[in-house]
Amino acid sequence: MKRRGPLQSLMTLQLLVIGLISILGQVIMLRELSVAFYGVELIYLLGIGTWLIGTGVGAVVGRRRALPSKPALRLLFLLFALLLPLDVALVRGLRDILGGVAGAYLPFGWQMVGMAVALLPIGFCLGLMFQWAAKHYVTGRRSLAAAYAIESTGAVVGGLASTAFLAMGVQNFALALGCALAATVVPVLDASSRHTERRAVVRVSSFVVVVLLAAGLVYASTLDDAMTSWNHPQLVVSRDSPYGRVTVSALGGQLSVYENDALSFETEGTTAEELAHLAALQHPLPESVLVLGGGMDGTIREMLKHRPDRVDYVELNGALLSTVLPLMPDNVRSSLEDARTHVTRSDPRRALARLGQYDAILVGMPDPSSAQTNRFYSREFFALARAHLRPGGVLAFRLNSAENYWTSSLAMRNAAVVHALEAVFPSVIVLPGSVNIVLASDRPLTRDPAVLIERFESRQITARKVTPRYIEYLYTNDRFRDIAQAIAAVNVAVNSDERPICFLYATSVWLSKFFPRMLAQEFGPSGSTRLLLRAVAGAIGLSLVMLFVLARRRTVLKATLLAGVAGFCGMLFETLFIVQYQANRGVLYQDIGLLLTAFMIGLAAGAYAAHRVGERMVGSGRAFGVSLLVAFCAVGVAIVLLTYGGLGGGIMGIGALLAVSGFLVAALFGYASWTGRVEQRVLVSPLYAADLIGGAVASVLASLLWIPILGLGGTALIGVAVGILGLALV
Repeated sequence: MKRRGPLQSLMTLQLLVIGLISILGQVIMLRELSVAFYGVELIYLLGIGTWLIGTGVGAVVGRRRALPSKPALRLLFLLFALLLPLDVALVRGLRDILGGVAGAYLPFGWQMVGMAVALLPIGFCLGLMFQWAAKHYVTGRRSLAAAYAIESTGAVVGGLASTAFLAMGVQNFALALGCALAATVVPVLDASSRHTERRAVVRVSSFVVVVLLAAGLVYASTLDDAMTSWNHPQLVVSRDSPYGRVTVSALGGQLSVYENDALSFETEGTTAEELAHLAALQHPLPESVLVLGGGMDGTIREMLKHRPDRVDYVELNGALLSTVLPLMPDNVRSSLEDARTHVTRSDPRRALARLGQYDAILVGMPDPSSAQTNRFYSREFFALARAHLRPGGVLAFRLNSAENYWTSSLAMRNAAVVHALEAVFPSVIVLPGSVNIVLASDRPLTRDPAVLIERFESRQITARKVTPRYIEYLYTNDRFRDIAQAIAAVNVAVNSDERPICFLYATSVWLSKFFPRMLAQEFGPSGSTRLLLRAVAGAIGLSLVMLFVLARRRTVLKATLLAGVAGFCGMLFETLFIVQYQANRGVLYQDIGLLLTAFMIGLAAGAYAAHRVGERMVGSGRAFGVSLLVAFCAVGVAIVLLTYGGLGGGIMGIGALLAVSGFLVAALFGYASWTGRVEQRVLVSPLYAADLIGGAVASVLASLLWIPILGLGGTALIGVAVGILGLALV
């Protein structure tokens, strides 16, 4: 067997490093953007799309150019190494740079500008790096599929590394510096190679960049705190966790706790009183209580005033317990150290499934504004909670709302949750306020404030906000009746795991902050507009069919569209599997990281398989292409079965299906590169760009529109339809 030469080994290393730093860099930047924009999941989704678009543009630019010089490629690695930590600093300073007000959202346009400035250059750099590296690699008899396989293998390593480092507690800025140092490996090795042209330029540049990054890594903690203090001048501590960034600031004896820079709670607040007391007073004698998340805001302290025998507290984010609890006031710390309190670190929904029976269950999780938090406000979750409540037990949770006026989007969001609750519990009460307290039970809830006041006084409760007069006001003012009537009048789908409709309405609520006209409009299009949208969708579908049929005669266009189908279906199914897993098994980031790694393992295996088949497919591989597209359709059917067949899916099952999806994506990409007798170098740019852009379109549309409106099963059928459409190309 012929041994690899040093040049070929270096080209292989280049592709491996590109895959590794692409995944690591994406994780790092998306985490930073999530914090910069207060954890709004829409920003996360738009960030993925922006990243993929930037990479796609980089893959297309100069695609007809002659083979780029090797020193220029090496310098691209150094440019990435400088850009990544600078981008982290840029994102943390965006609010100050763009003139934002502390604690307020930037105008939507400026948010998009900030995201584009942060992500497009680095995405462009990575796309150009892969294009140039792949062009060098495919010279001779090496294939584009093999280059894709090597890059995907690097992505597997990057995915595992991101998961491992986050689990180990490595801070995001330190991880950015480590990722940047990894990018310098190629130019450093190249600078010492006798085959390198212009070795002096590469050597000097590499030395300077490595020294700067190493110095930054030594002082990473100091630099990290300094950048965080730009937005938190009274910073006490900040820590990255697998679930987001936890930051604590102090001023005038008051501690404020932020998760992804959104205020989670502060030590002088009274929201804990409302949730704990208004729920506990609905039960004659709450002996056992379960608190799912949010217990450190004082909820457990207030609940213990009702003298229960036991309080179980389940906290998802261990960083809150280890970082924030030691800083909390004595009365909060003592409530969690009380002999009656039992603290568990786990996913609250998963923990609930294995716990016993309770007199009261209090849900302290964030609003259903994301695919992750929606699972605590769905019909399936409410059914699980009822199964763990004793007869007459009370379920309680909070919904951030509005005191006097509900926009149509807010009304739809609240109604979707309440209707899901009413589908499980016969008695439901929604209490008015800027934060609505929602109560539910299998027995009639008390609406007579006199009964609740008598319990309040007999238990000798003392609180700052919840008083007998406040209780009477809540249950007798006009808004108490108006809310019930407003919710009953809203015709909206029930929020569920399969169809997380709340995410769509929450997105509309958020957007209305920047586009006030949405406040006065009914959510969703009118009847005539729906007809127009259907006509437009039909026209687009017909145009795509015609384009796919006509593309059969144009080799490069056919290959490009096939790569687009691969990226679209792959990202669509990846999104569906992850949402399915989140709904059934939890939101542990380590598990999600492993699932993404399973997809990337499939990518590497599929690309390698396509490379092995290689030129034998040229002009005679139609059966192979047909089998891949049919297999894509089968994966879509599997999602439908998982959704409607009640099959659930654990980490092994979902991981295996993700690996199959990744295999099909890469194999179809490889098949596209061999569909005609075209030089491989010519196909590098259009195929890679089509793969990325197809994935970006699927990710944004599936997350924002199709999954909330059509559900998981209906969205999967879109993937099946695209797979069938792709048959026109083979």
